[in-house]
Amino acid sequence: MNGGGDSMPWTVNDYPQSWKNFETLKRQKAIDIGNAMLKNGFDEEKAIPIATKQAEQWYDNATQQDLEKLKHHNITIHQQDESANPDLNKRDVHVYYEDQSWKIKTDCATKASNSFAKKEDALKRARNIAANRNTEVIEHTKTTN
Repeated sequence: MNGGGDSMPWTVNDYPQSWKNFETLKRQKAIDIGNAMLKNGFDEEKAIPIATKQAEQWYDNATQQDLEKLKHHNITIHQQDESANPDLNKRDVHVYYEDQSWKIKTDCATKASNSFAKKEDALKRARNIAANRNTEVIEHTKTTN
């Protein structure tokens, strides 16, 4: 597979070796996330570690209802998200204050990806994003943008 949206989707029978020992529903979630990323132009080498981490986090926090919903979800069909921009994954992550909340926005992105009441929560999320991308967090104060 080469990414770029042209790849054949992963299935429950054909998926990255690194997902082999996942519990069934955790693997399904990784396949689902990975397929969505491939559809949106991400390279396989970038999609696998991100999908792995996101599936693990999702699985650890999933409710029984979430797990039941995933059992019936088609993990191989995804629509392309026109707002997806894999090039942003090479950019630093900014944490800034605007409209009475702390926001996270990737450098050159058109809008913030997350908003938080507390700066500490925004920084925690921004550090997680930056660690996944191997980029930096740019921390702003309330008075600067």
